[in-house]
Amino acid sequence: MKWWRLMFVGIGLILLMACSEQPKPGNAFQSYMDHWENGEYGQMYEALSENSKQLLSKEEFVERYTAIYEGIDMENLSFTYDLPEEEQEYETDDKPSFEFDGELDSLGGPIEFSNAATLVYEEGEESDRWAVQWNSSMIFPQMEEGDEVRAWTLDPKRGEIFDVKGEPLAVNGGVLDVGLVPGRMEEHTEEEKETLKQTVAEILDTTVEDIDQQLNQSWVTADTFVPVGSIAENDQKTKEALEDDELPRGVKLQPNPDARSYPLGEAAAHLIGYIGPIQAEELEELKDEGYTAADQLGKTGLESVLEDQLRGVEGGKVVIQTEAGETKEVLAETAAKDGKDFNLTITSEVQKSLHEQLSGESGTASAVNPMTGDVLALVSAPAYDPNAIVLGRDVKSTLNKFNRTYSPGSTFKPITAAIGLDQGVITPKEELSIKGTTYEQNGYTVTRVPGAAQDEQVNLKDALVRSDNIYFARKTLEIGGETFLQEAREFGFGEDLPLTFPIENSQLLNGEQFDREALLGDTGFGQGEVQMSSLHLALTYTPFVTGGDLMKPRLVSYEEAGQIWHENVMSEDTASIIREDLKAVVEDSAGTAHEPVVEGLSLAGKTGTAELKQSQEEDGQENGWFIAWDTERQDLMVSMMIEDAEGGSHYVVPKVKNVFEKLQ
Repeated sequence: MKWWRLMFVGIGLILLMACSEQPKPGNAFQSYMDHWENGEYGQMYEALSENSKQLLSKEEFVERYTAIYEGIDMENLSFTYDLPEEEQEYETDDKPSFEFDGELDSLGGPIEFSNAATLVYEEGEESDRWAVQWNSSMIFPQMEEGDEVRAWTLDPKRGEIFDVKGEPLAVNGGVLDVGLVPGRMEEHTEEEKETLKQTVAEILDTTVEDIDQQLNQSWVTADTFVPVGSIAENDQKTKEALEDDELPRGVKLQPNPDARSYPLGEAAAHLIGYIGPIQAEELEELKDEGYTAADQLGKTGLESVLEDQLRGVEGGKVVIQTEAGETKEVLAETAAKDGKDFNLTITSEVQKSLHEQLSGESGTASAVNPMTGDVLALVSAPAYDPNAIVLGRDVKSTLNKFNRTYSPGSTFKPITAAIGLDQGVITPKEELSIKGTTYEQNGYTVTRVPGAAQDEQVNLKDALVRSDNIYFARKTLEIGGETFLQEAREFGFGEDLPLTFPIENSQLLNGEQFDREALLGDTGFGQGEVQMSSLHLALTYTPFVTGGDLMKPRLVSYEEAGQIWHENVMSEDTASIIREDLKAVVEDSAGTAHEPVVEGLSLAGKTGTAELKQSQEEDGQENGWFIAWDTERQDLMVSMMIEDAEGGSHYVVPKVKNVFEKLQ
C-alpha cells in the first residue's frame, strides 16, 4: 500500500504548487503601474482586459498616451499606492480595486490626481491572469469617452523700453497687419482681382507671386483674413492708399498686438535694436531655455542685450475638452509672467539731435551728464529703420559704431595734461621753446599743425588752445612710459566699461609696455596705438567737471545714480586748470573750436583729428573729433566722431555746437 501513500503525497504537492502559482491581482496592478510610470505604453496595453482592448487597438492606445503626454510636455510622472499588507484570497468572480495617487509636471504646472484601478480575472489558453479594466478615465479621472486633453502656452507680454521721461523707445503694437479676404474678392472679375493684388504688392513692396502663395494655403477659406504684409499704425499715407475707394474691395487692416514698434526709428536703431523670428541655428542654441520655432528673439541692441528680462516667462494651460470643443475641466494653469519694462537714462531729444547732426555721415556720438555719469544718447551712423525690418521690408542693417573704438587724436591731450600736472612734469606757466612745425629727438620726429607754429614759447594753455603735438609729445617723454601707463589706467583703459550695453575696451597699447620713444610720444597726443570709444572719451572728461572723480556710466534708470567709477583720478587743482584751458579752446579766437561762434553758448571742449595711415609718407583718412560740455548747466557733454571728415575736427565742431544750441 506504499504506492497509495506516495500518490496522495504527490497529489498534495501538485495542489500546493498550483495554489502558490495562482496569479495575484496586486502583482498585476503593480506591474501595470510600473509600466505606466516608465512610459511603456505597449506593455500597459498587454495588461488590459479583453473587453478593454475592444475600445481601441494597441497602436491607438500607445498613440493616445504618447500624444497626450507629449502635448502637455509631461515630465516626472510618478505614482504612490498601498498594497494590502496581508495576502488576501480572491475568487475568480471578484473585481478587486486598488487606489493610487498620481502626479506629473506639465506646461500648465503640476497636475495631481487620484484614481482606482479595477482588475478582473481572465482564463487563458496557456495561463490565467488578472487584467486591468480600462477606459478614458484611467488617463485622468475627469475624462469620459470622446473627451480630449488639450494644452497650449500662454504668451507673456514682452517688456517695453522707455527713455528717462517715459517716452517710448520699443513698445508692443503700433503695427497693422494687411490682409486679403478671398470671399470679398470673389465679387470682382479676374482682371479686378489682379489689379487689387498688383496694387497691394506695390504698396507693401512685395510681389503678386508672394500674395498668391499666401492665398493658396490649405487652411484658407472664403472668410479667412490672409495676412500679406504689415504697415505702421501711424503710416496714414499707406493706410489711405490701401483703403482707397477706387481700389477693388478685399483689403482688410487689423491691429497686431504682438508686433513691435520703435518710435525713434533710425535715431535709436543701434541702441535699441530690433526683434525678429528665431532662426534654426538660434533655436538649436536656445532650445533648452524654453524657446520654440514660433518665438521672436532680440536680434541686436538692447533688444538682444536685455532679451532674458524682456521676453518674460511663458505660462501654460492644460484642459479636458468635450467632443464639441468645450472646456470641461482645467487640469493645470500657470499664468504667463510678463517681461520687465526698462526706463533708460536716454533722453529722446538728445538722441534725435545727435542723429540729426550725423545724418548722411559715417561716425558715432555719445552724450552724458558729466556730473552723474548718466548716458543721455548713443548714436551710430549710417543708421537703418528697425520698423522697416519688423514690417518685413528688405533693409540692410549697418554696423554699430558707438560700441567700437577709434584713435581719439588730440582729444586725448587733456588726459596727458592731467597726468603731467599731477606728476609735476607740467606746470601751467612753464613755457617750452618750440620753433617751426617739426621737432626731432633721437630719430623721433613730431609735426605740429601750422596754427600751433605761430607760438615759439608754449605753455599748457597755449598747447591745448592751439592743439600742439610737439608740446605733448615732449612732456609725455618726460613723464616716462611706466609712469604714463600706470597713471593712464586710472582713466579706465584696459577695463570693461561698467555699462549695461557692451562696449569695446579702450586701450593705450597693443602690448604691455612702450618699446620705443616714438610710440610713447605719439600716445601723448592721441595717436600711436590709443583706441577709445566715443562714450569712454566722454567719461574721461567727467573729472574736469566733478573736480577729479571719473563717473560711472549709467544707462538703466533702476541702477543707482551718481556712482564714481574711479575716485580722484586727478587733483581738484588739476581739474580746475584744465577746465579753464578747455574753455579757452572754444572762447579764445586762436582756439581750434572757436569757429563758428554761437551766441549764448558757454562751452568747454577739445578738438581732435586722427589721421589713419600705414606709413609716414602717405596721406591717410582723417577722422574728426570734438568733445564739449555746457559749463553753465553742466548737465550735457557731447562726444562726436565723423569718419573721413573733410577738414578733420573743423567739420565736426559746428555739428556739436548745433546740438547744444538746439537743446538750450
